[in-house]
Amino acid sequence: MPYTLIDTAGVRRRKNIKEAIEKFSIVKTLQAIKDAHVVVAIMDAHEGLTDQDLHMLGFALEDGRALVIAVNKWDGMTADAKEEVKRQIDRKLIFADFANIHFISALHGSGVGNLYDSINEAYESAMAKFSTNMLTTLLADVVADHQPPMVNGRRIKLRYAHQGGSNPPLFIVHGNQTDGLTEDYKRYLKNKFIKVLKVKGTPVRFQFKSGKNPFEGHKVELTRRQVQKKDRMALFIKKSKKKNKRK
Repeated sequence: MPYTLIDTAGVRRRKNIKEAIEKFSIVKTLQAIKDAHVVVAIMDAHEGLTDQDLHMLGFALEDGRALVIAVNKWDGMTADAKEEVKRQIDRKLIFADFANIHFISALHGSGVGNLYDSINEAYESAMAKFSTNMLTTLLADVVADHQPPMVNGRRIKLRYAHQGGSNPPLFIVHGNQTDGLTEDYKRYLKNKFIKVLKVKGTPVRFQFKSGKNPFEGHKVELTRRQVQKKDRMALFIKKSKKKNKRK
């Protein structure tokens, strides 16, 4: 299958960015992130995770791009150095835990071919389409397992869900009092959707919308016939009360 690869210029640390040409290359890199379906973030294992790496990942996540992380120059590193890099990844990349991580050597080609499995997986997840019926059924199952919290003595109700977009997938959940959902419960929903739908390699976004009462603030105007019927009913009730008092 065909791929279009955009090889951006390496982004150096901010203190080393002086020349206009380098600043221009950063702008082009950020534009490439916006245009890409899948971003492959390549990091230097010998340098570890730099602030600049984290900034670039932040831009990719902000744009909702599917993501694969490649740690380059892995060959030739000592076991202790490799363990230190892995500890950095576990500590600093928790915000991108959906992304597959590959340890490669571009110079020798080791591990590079494996990137394509993750790229394809991330692309398919980012562009996937899910029916409203499937998402609503999933929402009902998830809610049945763990009910939303109470707000002002009333249980939050989540009625249905549909897909609002892709790349990244956006799921819109409708209900009442959704503003009262806690971050923990939102995270619970997100994790369940990701697991059941088998979404991998891409961030997932949720929107929660509360439905308004369609009759709120609306005064119902009765027809003449309805008014007469209402008056007859009121008269009947009044006579019945008088009759019961006499008894």
